[in-house]
Formats: sequence, C-alpha cells, structure tokens
Amino acid sequence: MHQTTKEIQAYDTISPNVPIGLSIEIREEVVRSLNQTLADTITLRDLYKKCHWQVSGPSFYQFHLLFDKHHAEQSDLTDEIAERIQALGGISIAMGHHVCETTMIPRAPRGREEVNAQISRLLEAHELIIQEARRSAHRSSELGDDGSNDLLVSGVLRTNEKQVWVLCQHLVDMSAGLPGGTNESNPSRKGWRSQIGS
Repeated sequence: MHQTTKEIQAYDTISPNVPIGLSIEIREEVVRSLNQTLADTITLRDLYKKCHWQVSGPSFYQFHLLFDKHHAEQSDLTDEIAERIQALGGISIAMGHHVCETTMIPRAPRGREEVNAQISRLLEAHELIIQEARRSAHRSSELGDDGSNDLLVSGVLRTNEKQVWVLCQHLVDMSAGLPGGTNESNPSRKGWRSQIGS
C-alpha cells in the first residue's frame, strides 16, 4: 500500500552536513547551475531516443544506431551530474514534469520529422548545453569547486562537443549527396538552424 510522508529534504535546499571544504553558499550556487545542466541533459537524452525511434529514410539504420549511441552517452552524463549534485548536498531534479518546467531546450513535436530537421534540433540542444556548461565551468572554477569544474569540462563539454562534431559531419555528407549540394539555394547548405521547422 502506498505510504506518504514529508520530504526529508526539499528541492533547492542544501544539506549543511557535507564536509568537503565548500561553503553552503558556494554549493548552493553550483547546485543550481548543475540542475539546469541536468534538466537540459535529460531533455537531450530523451530527444535522442525520440529520434532513434522515429528516424526514417535511406539512412535509417545508420542514424538509428548513432542516435542510440548518443542517447547512451547522454544517459551516463545524467547520472554523473545528478550524483555530483547529491554529493554537494543538493537535490537533483528528477521527474519529467519538473524537467519540462526547467529545461531551456525547445519542445520537439510529437510527430516524425525529416532526418535533417532531427539533426538540426539536436544541434540546437547541444549548443544550449555547451554554452551553459562553459559558463558554469568558469564560475565553479572561480568558486574553487574543482570537482564540478572537472565534470563540466571533461564530461559535459567534451561529450557534447564530440557529438556535435559527429552530427555536423553527417549533415555535410548528406548535403553533398543531394542535387545542387554546393548551391546556396539548397537549404541543407544554409546551416543547421534552417532545417528546424522547414
């Protein structure tokens, strides 16, 4: 039978009993930034699974596998970020409705998009995460939180930058194989942003 009880620690609060040499004020600021990154990473992870399930076309199998690989890497990142938040004495964001209220990543449609639009949507999400991670990494370094800085640089930034590189190469390869692939009138040559909503 389901039992209800009071929360033992509220979200947006920091446990004082974490002797890691960082003040509550520092840990509170870092946790807030990490929870933003966590919400966005969860959203990107789920966006990759959506693309994995819904991708179609001549390159179906290639992208089906690629999207699932990137999903697994983002899933690993969510664990690392969430555990860092808990290690700092905070509470990690977890439930889907709370993630939706927090993420900066635009909501994707329920239906299927063309693969170029899927890739462009993923690139937009990556860019938002990368920009926030750079800002948070710099700030955590200023605050003396080397552990969070290392996670943001070695984990979040490097994973996302590598995935962006792979996706961009696929966009180049796909556009090169299209008629007029080097023509400015070809939307695939105008940059990845032009693909969203096209």
